[in-house]
Amino acid sequence: MSDDPKIGLIAGYGSFPLEMAEELNRLGYEVHAVAVREETSSRIESLTASTCWLHVGQIGSMIKAFRHAGVTEVIMAGKVRKLLLFRNFRPDFVALKGLLTLPDRKDDSIMIAVTNILADAGISVLSQVMHAGKMMASQGHLFGPKMSRKNIADMKFGFIHAKGIAGMDIGQTVVVQDLAVLAVEAIEGTDEAIKRGGALGNGKAVVIKVAKPEQDFRFDVPAFGPDTLEVMHASGCSALAVEAGSTLMLERHRIGELAQQYGISVYGMNRDESDPG
Repeated sequence: MSDDPKIGLIAGYGSFPLEMAEELNRLGYEVHAVAVREETSSRIESLTASTCWLHVGQIGSMIKAFRHAGVTEVIMAGKVRKLLLFRNFRPDFVALKGLLTLPDRKDDSIMIAVTNILADAGISVLSQVMHAGKMMASQGHLFGPKMSRKNIADMKFGFIHAKGIAGMDIGQTVVVQDLAVLAVEAIEGTDEAIKRGGALGNGKAVVIKVAKPEQDFRFDVPAFGPDTLEVMHASGCSALAVEAGSTLMLERHRIGELAQQYGISVYGMNRDESDPG
């Protein structure tokens, strides 16, 4: 039996759960995962001490799995695509009881309800950024060529507007060019907003992604990866600015390669910083 401290991982879609599991292993944790059927990569099994596969909505079974593993602290990593909520949603009694308390069906309301259910069972949900390590975007130039002066002006302009829509829980991304907002992210997601904004620009549009003003770092932390840069390149967007200290970078090495290949500037911005140069 391992003497390493135990930690739970609620693993969803994409590379984030895999990278988080790798980082937790590096830090010396014994990782026990609850993974989502049809959603989580099977690679998670090779990165964890145990993996319990469940359907979306089986919160009672998730609590039992973590208790059986001796876990009292967990991290959520990776989203569950909304398609599964319609196609393969199988709520158990614990989940149904929690859903009855929801004031609305916003993502944050659902996730807060889940974290409260876990807390009532003696399981704490930790910040996603607590053990993010190199996945977390730092302040300053990150990848690709340095930003032009026009990009810098658009970045600063867009940051304020992105914070505005994020504060209204509309989205967390805007696309800007020449100090004009070309597209605002809503329920369609970041990629579709980038496509719309890029189509309206002339190949110099800037994408800005931020955290919510009152971001709950236990879930839904803003993130980007290689797919974001692929969509930007195809759509004619030349620069990406993300909020430093609040944005996750997935598959960092590949992001760097694509930024260089496509000539896309990537920058980590703080709200109160001056001209990044």
